[in-house]
Amino acid sequence: HAPAGKMTALVGASGAGKSSVFNILTGLIKAKSGSVIIGERAILDLSNQTLRKMFAVVSQESAIFDESLIENIVLGQDIPPVMLAQVLNAAHVTEFIDKLSDGLETQAGPRGSALSGGQRQRLAIARALLRDAPILLLDEATSALDAQSETLVAAALAKLRTGRTTLVIAHSLATVRDADLILVMDKGRVVEQGDHDSLLAQDGLYATLCRLQFSN
Repeated sequence: HAPAGKMTALVGASGAGKSSVFNILTGLIKAKSGSVIIGERAILDLSNQTLRKMFAVVSQESAIFDESLIENIVLGQDIPPVMLAQVLNAAHVTEFIDKLSDGLETQAGPRGSALSGGQRQRLAIARALLRDAPILLLDEATSALDAQSETLVAAALAKLRTGRTTLVIAHSLATVRDADLILVMDKGRVVEQGDHDSLLAQDGLYATLCRLQFSN
């Protein structure tokens, strides 16, 4: 159960099932048993189009196309200039766009090769802001960034999370300390749940993972 409007984190070792949860939520994988309910509606009762509109996703390797930066953000939509400016500022895109000779018309290159990792992530966040979906899925969204880029992307993600139900996959437990709910997964099951402090007090798998990470 992920509370509406709150941040829920999925943590656990590689292969615990975190990414499978995201794939089931978005309909990429069909569950063999059980059901997924969003609000009061089962996702099996929704069309793929309706289901996909409910989610915005920012992952470690967000899809960037070999088009201009503006096309990567709006994806063919007709966006009012005022709204676009607000999104670019909120996603901290303006900070690097203004330094490019062609601005928003700059070509991203194949798979965004003309951009840094932090720039690609900020484009993906701007795109997610324009989607204005009620549920946000973050899959290791800052894990491949340097410290400076991570700070900027984290600030943009904080604005993106506002007012949305957010589910986060993170291997770095430092990034989920402030989550409203942390679900600890092991071998495809939720084995512990609570906030950071209560899970540490349980001295179970989460506490063990914390000791391993923070002792290195």
